[in-house]
Amino acid sequence: MFIAYGGLFFLLFGRLLFIQITGEAEGKALASLAEAKYARESVLTADRGRILDRNGELIASDTLSYRLVAVLDETLSDKNVIRHVDDSERTAEILAKYIPMDKADLIKRITRTEEDIKKNIRKQVEFGKAGNEVSHETVLAIKEELAERDEKLPGILFLEEKKRFYPNGVFASYLVGFAQKELDENNQFKTVGKMGLEATYDKELTGTDGKVEFQSDKWGFTLPKSEKAVVPAQDGFDIKLTIDKTIQNFVEDAMYEIEQEYAPKKMLAIVADPETGAIVAMSQRPAFDPATREGLTSNWLNEAVENTIEPGSTLKIFTLAAAIEENKWNPNAYFKSGQYTLYDRTIRDHNRTGWGTITYLEGFQRSSNVSMAYLLEKIGDRTFIDYINRFGFGKKTEIDLPNEATGTILDHYPSERLTTSYGQGSTVTPIQMIQAATAIANDGVMMKPYVISEIKNPNTGEIIESKKPVKKESPISKATAEQVREVLATTVTAEGGTGRRFALDGYTLAGKTGTAEIPSGRGGYLSGHGNYLYSFIGMAPAEDPQLITYIIVQQPKLKPGEIGSDPVAKLFKSVMESSLKYMNIVPDGEEPIEAPKIGDYTKQDVSEARTELEKMGYTPVIIGEGGPVLVQYPENGAKLAKDSVVLLKTEGETTLPSFKGWSKKMVLSFKMLTGLDIRIVGDGYVTEQSLSPGIIVSTKEPVVIHLQHPAEIYKQGTELEDDEETIIGG
Repeated sequence: MFIAYGGLFFLLFGRLLFIQITGEAEGKALASLAEAKYARESVLTADRGRILDRNGELIASDTLSYRLVAVLDETLSDKNVIRHVDDSERTAEILAKYIPMDKADLIKRITRTEEDIKKNIRKQVEFGKAGNEVSHETVLAIKEELAERDEKLPGILFLEEKKRFYPNGVFASYLVGFAQKELDENNQFKTVGKMGLEATYDKELTGTDGKVEFQSDKWGFTLPKSEKAVVPAQDGFDIKLTIDKTIQNFVEDAMYEIEQEYAPKKMLAIVADPETGAIVAMSQRPAFDPATREGLTSNWLNEAVENTIEPGSTLKIFTLAAAIEENKWNPNAYFKSGQYTLYDRTIRDHNRTGWGTITYLEGFQRSSNVSMAYLLEKIGDRTFIDYINRFGFGKKTEIDLPNEATGTILDHYPSERLTTSYGQGSTVTPIQMIQAATAIANDGVMMKPYVISEIKNPNTGEIIESKKPVKKESPISKATAEQVREVLATTVTAEGGTGRRFALDGYTLAGKTGTAEIPSGRGGYLSGHGNYLYSFIGMAPAEDPQLITYIIVQQPKLKPGEIGSDPVAKLFKSVMESSLKYMNIVPDGEEPIEAPKIGDYTKQDVSEARTELEKMGYTPVIIGEGGPVLVQYPENGAKLAKDSVVLLKTEGETTLPSFKGWSKKMVLSFKMLTGLDIRIVGDGYVTEQSLSPGIIVSTKEPVVIHLQHPAEIYKQGTELEDDEETIIGG
């Protein structure tokens, strides 16, 4: 017995010694087995890159959302703590108020049957689409209701996630596009760009998740003194656009009004900077909300780039430019209007009978097709087509957007060149029209259009790509461009000019109307009142254009006595006048008003500073409990309009002001100075806040601020206390 047990002891001792020395058992490394058993990994989710406007204002970003989960397993609870849904009816009653599921369906979802318990299934359930991407505001509302009742909702979990956030609603929808969550090859949800810039630049916008590796016990708790290995998440690249958020909002608001009044089949608006080719606004109707996809139809085309149109009389601008450049334009020469015949093809003016014998200048002002035919004779039809090619028609502009169409310039027969001279038959894209118009507005220098300003790596601050204005070959001289603008200005000012209703309040305007027939799809064109594509391309101020705006309205429902250019003019004037004023371009006959500069109030007692600011007509807001001013915003020397808000930071706790009527910029400044957890929903001006004014708040307590655009507020019958200029003064 002694020998047998002694032998076994030495055998076991030898085995342990072998394992200790080699670190292996049965040919397997024990360290690796332990690592696999006790190593844990936590994912650090990367943010998808932001899409910003030219001034850094947010267009799209990731934001906090929640996924709703219900725990049904009773074994997780004990006599001290309830961790499962213990009252299905009461839980369903509360949740039904906040998520799109009715009470009966909720009760069925969160009730675990005896069969479930027997099969050991349905220990935890989710709520499908209704429980995904639950907003932070909804979670707060549920918690507030429970707090008021002094109740809890056991078993209901809100798991933090990220979703794509589009704070502006319907805003350049077909340009920006949208991204949504999809299951990847690892059965994990991943945000993927599906349309527009979100899809085109999906690779650049997509970040790389990080991870935290650590050692844990068998229950998953981190072991004491275990080292953590952290691989930081790499957020996706930020993309800054040339779009100006304010001008884009002018476009969206104006299009909404025209849509309500005229219900056109389609609309399009593009606003560009002629000096650089930068697109500062681009929108179309029908449109959709990228957050919900509400309004999205089967048409996914960005009409400005991917679709072609017959431009109508707006193309006469470039026929005129060719004639002037070729020294074939004599504005005071006469021709017989009404009709013109080339071989067996007869064309007529839009009023069918013409205006008798008139000058070429009057013919252009009245948008005479016949005047273009006679000009074509003088230029030569092949020379004319050469100019059309020089202006970039019939080929891509190479804008930084996908699927650009080329259009077709008909050049097989003399009759095709004839109809092209006044914009019928041949097709173009709206972005080609903008590019060609830059040559007129920019003294003969044609600029390539673009929408991406820069792409930046937010993790390192490195600029990955920076776009600069690109000049294309000049199709005409500076003198020709100036003369074309002078003629275009007369279409707005002349008694018989087709552009008279487009005249701007306080600004000179050069532009041209267009009325194009719409192909019926059966070899002909549509007919009847309003069954046309109406357009206008204009640049202002006429002497030195700062903006080009191209408007298209297709098949509007016109009232008796109205003509097709009425909705176009309303849309154009609203956008152009608002944009020029926003750009501080002084109207004719007015002197620029110099806003006073704010002084330096730092180190001054806050009560004295407040008194001085109030005397100057400003609205001071105190941050803190008093004493000397530590920081002020805006800073010393800033120009401020009367009634602008001035923030004065002192020592002490922060008392919440009334944010109503504040601009987003001022709310962000308040957030920066106070360090409060302020969460902004929407854009425009503040209409609501989650916590009442006058209470003291800490940095740990979230404050939700709701903003709306002026047009939305007006629709709801609500008025802001102050407009943009009186709130912050730039």
